[in-house]
Amino acid sequence: MGNPGRAAAAVLLAAATALGAIGSVGAPGAVAAGPGDAGPGRQARAWLPEPSGPYPIGTTALHLTDAGREDPWRPGQRRELMISLWYPTSHPAAGRERAPYMEPAAGAHFDGPDGVGLRNYGTEPGRTDWSAIRTHARKDAPALSGGPRPVVLYSPGLGDPRTWGTALVEDLASRGYLVVTVDHTYEASEVAFPGGDLATSVFPGMIGEPGLDIGAVLRKALDARVADTRFVLDQLARLGERTGLPAGLAGSLDLGRIGMVGQSAGGFTALQAMHDDPRIAAGINMDGQMHFPGPDGHEGVFLPTVAEDGLNRPFLLMGSGSEGSGNYRDQPGWKALWQHSTGWHADVTLTGSRHGSYTDAQSLLPQLARQGVLSTDRLRQDVGDIRPGRAELATRSYVASFFDRWLRDQDDHLLDGPSARFPEMAYER
Repeated sequence: MGNPGRAAAAVLLAAATALGAIGSVGAPGAVAAGPGDAGPGRQARAWLPEPSGPYPIGTTALHLTDAGREDPWRPGQRRELMISLWYPTSHPAAGRERAPYMEPAAGAHFDGPDGVGLRNYGTEPGRTDWSAIRTHARKDAPALSGGPRPVVLYSPGLGDPRTWGTALVEDLASRGYLVVTVDHTYEASEVAFPGGDLATSVFPGMIGEPGLDIGAVLRKALDARVADTRFVLDQLARLGERTGLPAGLAGSLDLGRIGMVGQSAGGFTALQAMHDDPRIAAGINMDGQMHFPGPDGHEGVFLPTVAEDGLNRPFLLMGSGSEGSGNYRDQPGWKALWQHSTGWHADVTLTGSRHGSYTDAQSLLPQLARQGVLSTDRLRQDVGDIRPGRAELATRSYVASFFDRWLRDQDDHLLDGPSARFPEMAYER
């Protein structure tokens, strides 16, 4: 799977060995970054690529509390989460504010000397104004009428915030999906809650703990992620009971058509949650390993139940061209999953990509590199040498094709085999 852990290397030593390197120029529709080097004292700016679907989009954030579950990372506290819903809106909602990529406190921590965010991609801390980046979604815009829409959940990589897949999430919403992004509190680099509270990752404090069992920590993280996912599904079923939602939103969810996608540990989460919860009909794992290491983070292999049992519903693996990754199906967890699964499944690999190519790193880092925030060598290490526009187009096309096929019964046949449209995407069944 991807290169050995970037965020994990910074926060939990060999975490990425088990769950994948954490995370993911000029894309079609992207606005060019500002001129040249950001210079001393100037913060760099960047823009997300335009969504490709026909609908303008809205977004709203919700604070959830699981009264029946203790937080696994903070004993004595109830588990609290932040999620965002992204959905088609009926008009561009002129006058409504475009949602920021990150809240100010979250953005400052993500890029700061105490954060575990972009430090892991080789950028200089404090050089990027993440809260100044704007998404293409209007805050709290009314939902588009026209009946319930398929729901797709998104889970980010280990240590990453839910925002780190916004370009893909916005594209799905612009195509008519209702997408729910989930922050995994105290594992994500930071989570901004209403009222100004910022919950930061527990992982940095674990470094150097005597006798730290890295494999056990990673299993705990996956268990928490799956429990988060199932709790979010429960809350979506009760969305109509909440007040203050954007007009029409509660009636826009078709909870009979649910998919899930994630990058790195989020991809592992998507398939394990799909195994554990029959409400998830189809899942995509973007560059995420499917087994755990032993206590030292290297020796030993522990298979999750999804690998031992397999899946009887459709799933897609989207691998990267990361050096030294080998074939996913030669790795013990993926090989077991592949052999034991009876549902439709396929494996595509984006040639020339790297682990970060399936995250917003693919869109944003090239812009930051042009402003001197990271080196060209580090940029290549993070997102490879594939043309960014091609990487973004391929990722969007394959993700949309998969969910269209299994949640909408609309098959464009892209997933039938190798495609002349995407020669950079190696295909195996």
